[in-house]
Amino acid sequence: MIQESLQFLTNYLNNPSPTGFETGGQKLWLEYITPYIDEWESDVYGSVIGIINPEASYKVVIEAHADEIAWYVSYINENGYIYLKRNGGSDTMIAPSMRANIYTNSGTVKAVFGWPAIHVRDKAKDDGPTIKNIFLDCGCANKEEVQKLGVRVGDIVIFEADSMVLQDKWLVGRAVDNRIGGFMIAEVARLLKENGKKLDFGLYIVNAVQEEVGLHGAAMVASRIQPDVAIITDVTHDTTAPMYDKNAQGERACGKGPVLTVAPAVQNNVLKMLADTAEKNEIPIQWTAASGVTGTDTDAFAYSGKGIASALISLALKYMHTTVEMVHLDDVENVIKLMYEFILQLPAGHDFRYLKK
Repeated sequence: MIQESLQFLTNYLNNPSPTGFETGGQKLWLEYITPYIDEWESDVYGSVIGIINPEASYKVVIEAHADEIAWYVSYINENGYIYLKRNGGSDTMIAPSMRANIYTNSGTVKAVFGWPAIHVRDKAKDDGPTIKNIFLDCGCANKEEVQKLGVRVGDIVIFEADSMVLQDKWLVGRAVDNRIGGFMIAEVARLLKENGKKLDFGLYIVNAVQEEVGLHGAAMVASRIQPDVAIITDVTHDTTAPMYDKNAQGERACGKGPVLTVAPAVQNNVLKMLADTAEKNEIPIQWTAASGVTGTDTDAFAYSGKGIASALISLALKYMHTTVEMVHLDDVENVIKLMYEFILQLPAGHDFRYLKK
């Protein structure tokens, strides 16, 4: 990974981009990708599309989602303690003792998630942290002091946790899900440009908003572009980590390559082309199965309009929806390589239908 790419990735991971408020991260992403594309578009909710060959009639999408989970300020009590609502799938279990940033119209306010000590809690009634009992303390004595800091109902709250690299091969951070996807699709654009590759079709590099609350950004973009094929990238669970049940959830592990999903929402001819591309280029892959939809932006593209031939390339990740999400850098490179090689071998106008006249 080149130094410029690594620096972008670090800045991008550490920048707050919660669901519904992704603009800061989108600006960073667009600034990085602009030298490698011909033009760009953005929709009214903030999804960004970098385009190569915008004049081409055959359209190919590579996509990731830009948003991260967070919290909203919901209530400030008279003693100055702040209660919250989820913005996406935020986990109350990890909140106690975490540091947090409250993003207000007046600037960032520092706070902590307080929690009573183990020896003073009533063990008979201790249900652990829930959305009803976790709270923020920003060092104020009452509600009025909190409000003087600029904190209001609806302000966004994000855990304070910067990224790091372990053992030169593990990337750890908040919002790796799925800021790493935005990084990987941007790297595909960089490689195409720097390697002087010319495409016979239009490539639409999509960083979509609001995945964490229902795939909404991808649905808007899919309806807008109506591409001929879409390759989505997201993260999936490393089920070899403790406390997973491989009998129920299958086996996927960090460091063993991109994960391809078999599911009704995944178009089988696209999936086969991805698998063949991986084999030809000696890219290790793993497999997983989904009973119906994939639970990713793949579904929004697959079932948009007339239907879009779509497939999912996942990156195995440990500790999803925590501040220490972990991915293996070899997998990151291999996902980039698989998308890149897939694009290079794809003939313009390819018809992915199962039945043809």
